[in-house]
Amino acid sequence: MATSLYQKALLWRNTTDFPQYRRLFLPSFLLALLIIPETQTLTLSVLSDAFWQVAVFVAMSLFLYHLVVNSVANTSSYEYLVSTFISTPNRQIILAAFLGLLPGCGGAIIVISQYVSGSMRFGAVVAVLTATMGDAAFLLLAAQPEVGIVIIAVCFIVGVLSGIMVNMIHGHDFLRPISTNTRHKKSCKTSTNKPLKRVMLQGGLWQLLLIPCAIIAVLMAAQIELPWLSSQQNSIIYRGGAMMAFLFILLWATTSETNSFKSIVAEDDKPKQHAIFQRVALDTNFIISWVVIALLCFELIVFFTDLQLIHLFSALPAVTPLISVLVGMIPGCGPQILTTTLYLNGAIPLSAQLGNAISNDGDALFPAIALSPKVAVIATCYSAVPALIVAYGYFLLFEY
Repeated sequence: MATSLYQKALLWRNTTDFPQYRRLFLPSFLLALLIIPETQTLTLSVLSDAFWQVAVFVAMSLFLYHLVVNSVANTSSYEYLVSTFISTPNRQIILAAFLGLLPGCGGAIIVISQYVSGSMRFGAVVAVLTATMGDAAFLLLAAQPEVGIVIIAVCFIVGVLSGIMVNMIHGHDFLRPISTNTRHKKSCKTSTNKPLKRVMLQGGLWQLLLIPCAIIAVLMAAQIELPWLSSQQNSIIYRGGAMMAFLFILLWATTSETNSFKSIVAEDDKPKQHAIFQRVALDTNFIISWVVIALLCFELIVFFTDLQLIHLFSALPAVTPLISVLVGMIPGCGPQILTTTLYLNGAIPLSAQLGNAISNDGDALFPAIALSPKVAVIATCYSAVPALIVAYGYFLLFEY
């Protein structure tokens, strides 16, 4: 009987698109927490805070970012600027560090493809992976803009300096593949199986909601009390935010197949034909999903064990930056968003956030692995060195 049930389960798994539903674990878990009376209030609070305090501000930042990038990338001076900066090793490093600041894997593809073809040196690869912070940058900019700008600037400077140092140590052809074949075309492919209607729905929803939700979110952040924001209406806004957060998490969970580690921890591929709001929606919904994961882990641990993570990390202050740097070496933006969420909630210090931001390669590591795995691993190890220096330098100067 047991064997028969096992065979039926295998048959069901093989005859259905099982990998596509792995992301549904998160909305299913949220639904279970909402049904249980003891965790209902906590879960509603997490969802509402994630929407009003994070998602709306991230969506605004992404919208402005895509407007600027689209306007710059479509100008003739853009290609001239890129070709000019590739001409010398030090200019390559500045360009690579700047491209590393851009979200997604586009900047890494450009730099590593140029490295494989012989146009860029290994220092540029280290610079792009060191400078990048992925989608965690938008989360930080939305919650603490002044800290976010400083950390992004630090990542850029450290990326440039790291690239220059690596070029001084290694020769022009260090680790360069002998055969410059077309392997790089495999990286960051656009998924042809993406349900386009769901992507369009997400983009349409954010286009409809962004302005009114932004007004409400700004008023809430400024703690401005207006007559039309009565307690009853606050309750509607509170539950409405939770409902919208759950809806966007559900859409994220059903948008793309999850047949690999990358498909869970990295943002979804965005074809060039996607409109701005569709790109905004895909990134925002990915970020809010991981923020909810982090907040739930944080709140549920406190709720069930009465263990304060702040006290836990403060008991091991010298180890916390090291842990954050090691987490930063994990490919994908998901773990890094979790680390940034812990920082924003006061669970880890700024030194740990600095270490994670510098060692964090985000989604940029996936195309690097696809193009040249050995180069990706060594470049990641190189980026961890300045991360440890900056993290522990700040720790000893300001936190010890």
